[in-house]
Amino acid sequence: MYIALLTYTAPETEVDYALPDHSEWVRKQFSKGLFLVCGKGNGAADHVILVRPVLRGKLDAVLASDPFVVRRLARYDVIEFTATRTAQELLAINEAIAS
Repeated sequence: MYIALLTYTAPETEVDYALPDHSEWVRKQFSKGLFLVCGKGNGAADHVILVRPVLRGKLDAVLASDPFVVRRLARYDVIEFTATRTAQELLAINEAIAS
């Protein structure tokens, strides 16, 4: 699994112009089942996304297609981790434990 941390590299006034395109891109990633949770960060990152287990190259390609990244308004830092314990309600998204 991954935690993708999005950090703005441009002023928020510039980021706001690309927000509709970014929001549509995020919606598509949820509909494809790639993103599990996302929300505003409270510290080092402006947004945080929990991503299901996929090949790292695929994730990197998807993140590179974010309109914020394409327009050089933000960047991603990715933390990869192996979940070894999962709440019962989340077992379906943790393929490593559920199988």
